[in-house]
Amino acid sequence: MVYITNLSDHVDEEVTLKGWVYNYRSSKNLYFVELRDGSGICQCVVAKDAVSDDAWEAAEALRQESSVEITGKVVEDERSIGGHELQVTDLNIFQVAEDYPITPKDHGVEFLMENRHLWLRSRRQWAAMRVRNEIIYAIHTFFQERGFVQMDAPIFTGNAAEGTTNLFETEYFEEEAYLTQSGQLYGEAMAMAHGLIYTFGPTFRAEKSKTRRHLTEFWMIEPEMAFYDLDMDMDLAEDFITFIVNRVLDRCPKELDILDRDTSKLCKTAEGGFPRISYSEAVEQLRSDEMAEMLDQMVEDRKQEAEELKEEREEIKKEHGQAKKWRKAQIDQRVKEIGMRLDEIEEDLRNIPTWRESALNFEWGEDFGGSDETLLTMKYDTPILVHRFPAEIKAFYMKRDPEDEKLALAVDMLAPEGYGEIIGGSEREEDLDTLKKRIDEHDLPEDVFQWYIDLRQYGSVPHSGFGLGLERTVAWLCGLDHVRETIPFPRMMGRLTP
Repeated sequence: MVYITNLSDHVDEEVTLKGWVYNYRSSKNLYFVELRDGSGICQCVVAKDAVSDDAWEAAEALRQESSVEITGKVVEDERSIGGHELQVTDLNIFQVAEDYPITPKDHGVEFLMENRHLWLRSRRQWAAMRVRNEIIYAIHTFFQERGFVQMDAPIFTGNAAEGTTNLFETEYFEEEAYLTQSGQLYGEAMAMAHGLIYTFGPTFRAEKSKTRRHLTEFWMIEPEMAFYDLDMDMDLAEDFITFIVNRVLDRCPKELDILDRDTSKLCKTAEGGFPRISYSEAVEQLRSDEMAEMLDQMVEDRKQEAEELKEEREEIKKEHGQAKKWRKAQIDQRVKEIGMRLDEIEEDLRNIPTWRESALNFEWGEDFGGSDETLLTMKYDTPILVHRFPAEIKAFYMKRDPEDEKLALAVDMLAPEGYGEIIGGSEREEDLDTLKKRIDEHDLPEDVFQWYIDLRQYGSVPHSGFGLGLERTVAWLCGLDHVRETIPFPRMMGRLTP
């Protein structure tokens, strides 16, 4: 069986493709069928004088998403999708689809989410899922090549990694249980057996958040490393992200192009060398005059851009009436793009004054919000590593800085372009008495953590780890506005179907 992605190996040969009608149009005695088979899209040209009457009747009966088998000769054509075209000699129908609900016209997000099972077939969603797949493959490759062992943490747990306030509680054979919010604690146990491990699985957070960065069910990659300190942890996290970005740039150029991703920004990340700043330095940056001036300038730049876009829109609208059909389509598309960009600018102009006020009044000891993370990355082309946070806002298992007990040896990696935290990690507390003290300070039940405490009684060593949120990483690399497009069937507040 031949797939569209392999057509370059079959130029001037007759092949049979099986798939679905992505789009189609007719012109006199020709039908142009865009066929998708999951691996790509190919234009198939059905000429009335080149096929049987039955095949021509089948072509006339086609609708969007009808399933078909098409035979024809593969020819190179740079103008066609994928660079190849199929000159059809035969066409058979598996099923003529009913009227497809998702058409080339614009649909609201809520409609598309209700039809997520069908929306997945669109080009942009197809591309995003392909990038997600490549990221997953790169993750496994990175760790496996470095001697890590993949292990699995349980989904049902009797204890929480960071408290129970944002956990989904369930009954487990008349016992109280939770859906895991992290595999990290179990990862530490595994690292004491294997040295270098990583877990990769679903995690659940019951936060009542509706931001573009949050899902209630998402996938986490959590390496744990024996004998690693915080600096080694940060080195590994940087190498990890650099590896993933390089793999996506190398292997997904077509998908990134479909997503209109500006890859020049990702190329900077691919070079490595991420800035590292302390939490205290980050706070100073937020409250600085430089930050205030940068935001004021951003407002002026957005206003000027809006005026230029409005002028452009008026000019091309004047041209529309006299333009040829192909040019009208270009104008319509550009008007649509301008409208979307103006909406983004309007949102920025609403948000920037709030961001500015929040940044200038930020108090040391607070945790960074989404806007704070956005502002901190604005002056950088790559992710940044913010380390040594106030211990009061971090989890009980994080080791304190021996040079300043108020600080935890923790790190967050913040992605540029407003995508925020993609990695959170720390050096773990390895001292038995100190860990018990932290559990007590956080008002956590010691009995359910007894197995975790045991790790400090039998050969405790310095160790570190971090967690990467897969969906946020996919959103950043694809340039997507919302994490709901980064997973096949997203689970959010108010969204449990399809």
